Amino acid sequence: MNIGGIRKGRLNLITDVEDILVGNAEDAGARTGVTVILPGRRAVAAVDVRGGAPGTRETDALDPSCLVEEVDGVVLSGGSVYGLDAASGVVSWLGARGRGFALGNSAMVAPVVPSAILFDLTNGGDKNWGEEPPYRALGRRACEQAGRSFALGNAGAGFGARAGMLKGGLGSASAVSAGGLTVGAIVAANPFGSAIIPGSDRFWAAPYEMDGEFGGRGWPERMEGLAARDPLEETKAAQTGMAGKVEGGNTTIGLVAVDADLTPVEARRVAIMTQDGLARAIRPVHAPVDGDVVFVLATGRVRLGTENRAGSVAALGSIAADCLARAVARGVYEAETLGDAESYRARYGR
Repeated sequence: MNIGGIRKGRLNLITDVEDILVGNAEDAGARTGVTVILPGRRAVAAVDVRGGAPGTRETDALDPSCLVEEVDGVVLSGGSVYGLDAASGVVSWLGARGRGFALGNSAMVAPVVPSAILFDLTNGGDKNWGEEPPYRALGRRACEQAGRSFALGNAGAGFGARAGMLKGGLGSASAVSAGGLTVGAIVAANPFGSAIIPGSDRFWAAPYEMDGEFGGRGWPERMEGLAARDPLEETKAAQTGMAGKVEGGNTTIGLVAVDADLTPVEARRVAIMTQDGLARAIRPVHAPVDGDVVFVLATGRVRLGTENRAGSVAALGSIAADCLARAVARGVYEAETLGDAESYRARYGR
């Protein structure tokens, strides 16, 4: 399939991919939230885990050698280990509506809902929830909110996120090829590393920006000497200047949706390639204290065909990586100051 030139989608959100809906729910007092990605029907899925401290649920089921090839939803959540319970709320919501893996002749279904979490437990919010963390309820509420339009920045799983020295957040972006393929990314940016080039107000993802979507400031005029700088310069500044910022309190989790008819093996390759989008947007990335996870959903609406199929999958993986890099920058750019986490625009202006 000829991929052709690339432009951003109408909404510049992951929901530019047909049949993909997103729902967010937040607990402002606890400074945390949940994001749910729901395909209109079961979709082929894959995952790639690169961070040194991941928190996940049902990711083993996405191995191409396993029985289940399709999923009913994916959850991105704050809350660290507590946030994994958000998927339980989503499973209950889907199961009550008959959506899930069919169990033979039984009327019961088993919704397959992989999830990943980020660490936001020390951001100053009220986490005194006792034996009833809010995440199961937030998962259900996010499902009820699912639609094509949704907020960025301090929203969903990105509500309590931090990104190096700045407030992190929920970001999304899309890309449409001249050949008719659509790719969309969503990410909760909460990295140990920085999305900003040291000594500047420019995003590492600047070369991939479309139409000023995260400020349009471009690439710095001079870039030499970066290899000689301390790669933890920005992160150390953040840990000094933000109360409660602790080593180990990180992770960037995201998902890319494509409308191509990928097989589970092909989706896994796209997930691997998509992780490079984090490397284009964050420095350092995939650190021992990060839990970086990227999912892929393939809705199957567009047929890639058999001619040079491997080349088409490779092109999709490259577009997806660029899209994820843009989404990271948008998540940081759209975030608002929360507590002692200063936003990008509060520090640098629009």
